[in-house]
Amino acid sequence: MKRVKTLIAISSLLLAANVFAETPNFPHIVTTGYGEVVATPDTATFTVKVVETAMAAEQAKAAADKVVNRYLDALEKDGVSRDDVSSSNLYLAPQYHYPKSGQPELIGYRASRNIDVTLNDITRLNVLLDTALQSGITHVENVQLKVKNEQRYKDQARLAAIKNANDKASSLAEGFDKELGQVWRVSYNGTSSQPVLMRSMAMDAKAESMGYEDSTLIIRDRVDVIYQLED
Repeated sequence: MKRVKTLIAISSLLLAANVFAETPNFPHIVTTGYGEVVATPDTATFTVKVVETAMAAEQAKAAADKVVNRYLDALEKDGVSRDDVSSSNLYLAPQYHYPKSGQPELIGYRASRNIDVTLNDITRLNVLLDTALQSGITHVENVQLKVKNEQRYKDQARLAAIKNANDKASSLAEGFDKELGQVWRVSYNGTSSQPVLMRSMAMDAKAESMGYEDSTLIIRDRVDVIYQLED
């Protein structure tokens, strides 16, 4: 145990030494720049799940396949391309009842399948979700709003974060009667992994009846920068 504590202490000292060595030994300013871009979603993805139970495995499978085929036909009639739809393989599992005493009892089988849909017209998202329920779909999951050209918005958010960092550094340098020098270090971890979904702020009845197309996406970015200071 003593040896372990010694190794931990040595490791901590080495880590502290590395951090200290990375600290600039000249006058400097550290700023964090933030940027965000608001985008209107033009694409939606969602997943629906079919779950059916029956006493026989074949019956459970047939019931699940029937619902899936019914919904796939409905999507095709609504103009959704088969290229934008994918369905998973059937998952079939026995279901047991576990009494307080005695052996488990087989009470049937559970069949399930997922269907992933990409929609290029989000104004019809609510209609397709309603169609799913009417077709016998039991679960609607993972509805996501996106933009097709998301990288362009990420680039804009990054440039806004850089400008924000530069503006802060310039203001601070001017406030302390210093000249802002070169950038010494930039620390960047990338944009947020997922855009943030924001609903309309209007709370009247009309706003509440609006669909997903009334939402916006906020894509955020940040950058940490160390600048040299000159007299």
